[in-house]
Amino acid sequence: MLTVAMAATCLMGNTATVFAEDNVLEFYHGYFHEESEWPAAKAMRDIYDEFAAQHADGEVTFKPIAVENRDEIINAQVAGGAFPDMVDCGAGGVSRAAVAQGLVYDMKPYIDENGLQDAVGLNYTQHDEDGHIYFVHDQIESRGLWYNNSIFEKAGVTAEEAFADWDSYGAAMEKIRTLDDGSYGYIAGQGSSYIFNTVMASTEEGKAMLEADLTEDVINSEIFAEAFKTAATLDQANGSEHTTDNTGNLMDEFNKNGTAGVLFNGVWNASGISDEMIDIIEPAIFPDNVAVASAGGGLAIANDMSEEKTALALEFVKYMTSAEVQEKIFTNVQANPCNITLDLNALAEVSGNVATIKLAKACSQVNTAENIVIDMNYTWGSDVDGALINALMECAVSGTDIDARFAQLQEELIAIIG
Repeated sequence: MLTVAMAATCLMGNTATVFAEDNVLEFYHGYFHEESEWPAAKAMRDIYDEFAAQHADGEVTFKPIAVENRDEIINAQVAGGAFPDMVDCGAGGVSRAAVAQGLVYDMKPYIDENGLQDAVGLNYTQHDEDGHIYFVHDQIESRGLWYNNSIFEKAGVTAEEAFADWDSYGAAMEKIRTLDDGSYGYIAGQGSSYIFNTVMASTEEGKAMLEADLTEDVINSEIFAEAFKTAATLDQANGSEHTTDNTGNLMDEFNKNGTAGVLFNGVWNASGISDEMIDIIEPAIFPDNVAVASAGGGLAIANDMSEEKTALALEFVKYMTSAEVQEKIFTNVQANPCNITLDLNALAEVSGNVATIKLAKACSQVNTAENIVIDMNYTWGSDVDGALINALMECAVSGTDIDARFAQLQEELIAIIG
């Protein structure tokens, strides 16, 4: 077999496939943003660089590489029967094709042998594929909601009442709409998919459906219909002018201007709240005591590397899930760490930062929710999620026949899943 002593690049279309040197562990990640654009990206790069510095004198050099086309790099290599040395996979995680070809390293034996179950947290169960773990995410994508307590007080609404169940939520939003002061209930559209997601999760049968592949039987089930029609009815009452296919388009109306009563977003929203609003915005979980938590993508390792490179890659996974690094991910990156041994509230109090204290509260609410469910994006895919969001946005228009639009959605989804 020909040994490649120097990095070689072969072009596949417009995408370069890069094969690393034998003594270099190349790690591709997506934190390419300028610090001014996204401070968390710089914080993550600093964490990576620290690991590189710690192992600068080792047999293998750790080389983090920030790229914008991470998915293209993975797909190009998998198509050629290869896999990057190490990569922080995006939301989709490791492709089925890569696993089927045996290109990805199984980290479960290493996790078990080193007692890292608590360190990897939710990854240990959510990323278990028939006794194998092919990727570990150092952060947990945790979602609940945020509410403007000032608007709630003006409307005579308490969080306990509003978030008891979805009927009481609808009643609370109606009270906000009657204020007639320019404020409105919530930012719908993309966010409304989480109404659907959590209504599905409110029963064990619905939760099991979310955790498995989408089927025609699920699409035609009463549980599926109830979840959609609950979200669509709430959205139509909320008004089409407050709906968007990208929540970021209207984020300022909640985080800075204070005109929206509720925002469906992840725990990371704490860092986006303006100083003027930080004291009146609070986190909560979804009605019926449901939270959405997903391990998402994460760190994946090539299966055909040398023992030395594999050992360093596994050491990096251990490093990223260690308490020391996880504290930095919480305080500097403003994300929910995967390591379940951390006392987030204590860390936040030490920081003295109001936004970090709110972040800790949001993370704790998600982590201790009675019912924690995966984001359907990770099981049903973005095509299904997009079709659902489009249907809900159309239903938000006054006069739209929700039953008819639901029937159309069923046909669309059956076509998507083939």
